[in-house]
Amino acid sequence: MKCQKCQKEIFLPFKCPYCENYFCSEHRLPENHQCPRMDLARIPKEETQPVATQKQKPYEYTITYAPLEPKMRGIHFSRTEIKHLTAASLLVIGVGLSWVGFSKFSNILQTRHGYDYVMLALFATIFTASFFIHEIAHKMAAQRKGLWAEFRLTLMGAILTMLSILPLFFKIISPGAVMIAGFADRENIGKISIAGPATNIALSTILLAFVFLLPQRPPILMLGAAFNAWIALFNLIPFGILDGFKIFLWNKKIWVLAFTASLALTLISYPVI
Repeated sequence: MKCQKCQKEIFLPFKCPYCENYFCSEHRLPENHQCPRMDLARIPKEETQPVATQKQKPYEYTITYAPLEPKMRGIHFSRTEIKHLTAASLLVIGVGLSWVGFSKFSNILQTRHGYDYVMLALFATIFTASFFIHEIAHKMAAQRKGLWAEFRLTLMGAILTMLSILPLFFKIISPGAVMIAGFADRENIGKISIAGPATNIALSTILLAFVFLLPQRPPILMLGAAFNAWIALFNLIPFGILDGFKIFLWNKKIWVLAFTASLALTLISYPVI
């Protein structure tokens, strides 16, 4: 067989998947033989998918490429994930309300006539948001990388969180985590991992700013700042499955910066706890 470009005799011809002609190794690429279907050849591979098209006989197929719709970039939730998030929210709210039994927190949430239910609701909202803003940040970062990411309850985490609703001083708030699937290198894993603690650091900083800017310095905001700072600090410990270990492996400078910021915020807001 001869190359359809240079007419050189060839024993192992290459078939162009676009124009379906045969060429030698030198002219096998579409740009080297001025392929008439160059428009298909220039479509990026990640934006194409193989489509089987039937020819004359039912057992003969050829592969062509067709453009795909753009990938979803916004955050999206499945029904299963919403159920898991709802159950986890109830557990975390329960743990938040269990803190009311401690005298220091009761003083913040009480008035002369009993509990201030507006402050109690605000406390439960901040407490729950402090946990879930961390997890949703992981989810958004992973989905932006094109990975599958959804929140799921874990059996041991849910049990420990449920036990923490009891009037015990030591609390564990870990009903579940964002599960991620797909290929990701160390850099992407590090960036996904830093998203959670970074969000808590930002929220703690914002709440502290309001505390020092407002004349009355609402203790409920200081409490929210303390929780966010502690969540960030704990998750940045470079050990085991915690975010800190993955961030440390990716970029030690970023880990030091994040850990130092969370430690400083924890020390500033610590007196309220």
